[in-house]
Amino acid sequence: MNNMPQSQYRAREVAAKTHEVVEYDHDDSKPGKPLHIMIPGGLVALGALGTIILIAYLTWFETRLDQTTALVLIGLLFPFYVGGVFLFSYGYELYNLPRAIRLTAIIVFLTVAAVVIIAVLALVLFGGGKIPSGSSGGKSKGRSGGGSKVRASSVAPKMTASGASSTPSINTPHGMGLGNVVILGGGGTRTREVTKEVVKEVEVPVAPRSVTCPNCGRAYVPADEKYICPSCGAPTPQELIEESEKPRSRE
Repeated sequence: MNNMPQSQYRAREVAAKTHEVVEYDHDDSKPGKPLHIMIPGGLVALGALGTIILIAYLTWFETRLDQTTALVLIGLLFPFYVGGVFLFSYGYELYNLPRAIRLTAIIVFLTVAAVVIIAVLALVLFGGGKIPSGSSGGKSKGRSGGGSKVRASSVAPKMTASGASSTPSINTPHGMGLGNVVILGGGGTRTREVTKEVVKEVEVPVAPRSVTCPNCGRAYVPADEKYICPSCGAPTPQELIEESEKPRSRE
């Protein structure tokens, strides 16, 4: 196709260039039909680009697709995108191969740059700058969780002769503990609270017991009857009063 007519407009003059391509395609006296390759090429390019963007979204935003699988799929779709752009450019430039290759390179470069910029901005603005799951963040958390831990509740305080509680010193890989103060390995200190449970016994008073009147044999509680037998009216003997108010022995 070396005898093809040259286009009179540059690629950036979209309106005039498109009108020229349409007139060329409708002119039966001119060889070739540029719209027959430009339209299918454009559709293939848009379909491949849309699929690539969808795969990138599902991988780096939704984290629903494995990263290795996503890169393989993008690598398979990228040649279809470049081929569709070339067919579009070849028809758009009226079969001028050098200009079609140059336009293809420009479109592909601008598309890749735009996709990268949009992806980075979207991660920063909408993703909060968070690293996707499965990165090194989980490993560092695993390392930090593997260190030795010392529980304060497992160390029981000892009572000294003066009655004050003292906690034994504890040596750990990160420092040495003295009482309620932990001296860290890097020179810093950290306080630690030790909770003690104090159990205090309270003696509950026991109600007076009933006694038997030696005169009439009536049983009554002396304190409730003002120390007088309610049956015969005899005063309660002193030994019975002491027996009624004597605390019971513990079992």
